[in-house]
Amino acid sequence: QVQLVESGGGLVQAGGSLRLSCAASGRTFSSVAMGWFRQAPGEQRELVARIGSGGVLTYVDSVKGRFTISRDNAKNTVALQMNNLKPEDTAVYYCNRASASLLPWGQGTQVTVFS
Repeated sequence: QVQLVESGGGLVQAGGSLRLSCAASGRTFSSVAMGWFRQAPGEQRELVARIGSGGVLTYVDSVKGRFTISRDNAKNTVALQMNNLKPEDTAVYYCNRASASLLPWGQGTQVTVFS
């Protein structure tokens, strides 16, 4: 059974940085696109960064130039480097396939940015 485990969140001042990590157990995802999603209180979950199986990167406009997604297929991990964080980045962050065939969601990791 596939399990996604996110880590690396925390409390950070605006302008600071965090690096999130996602580990997948049970299967590999080297052949599929993966993404980082986030869900703020009262908001729908949104895809903020995507990395294709071939390495093509896509970002939502609000994080372009500040977030960088990467993957290590050998370790079955996906990372999200977040720089110049803003209070509006506050959310629970999740990783998953960036496709219609989602895996069971992990518990996510909380990111809180204060000004």
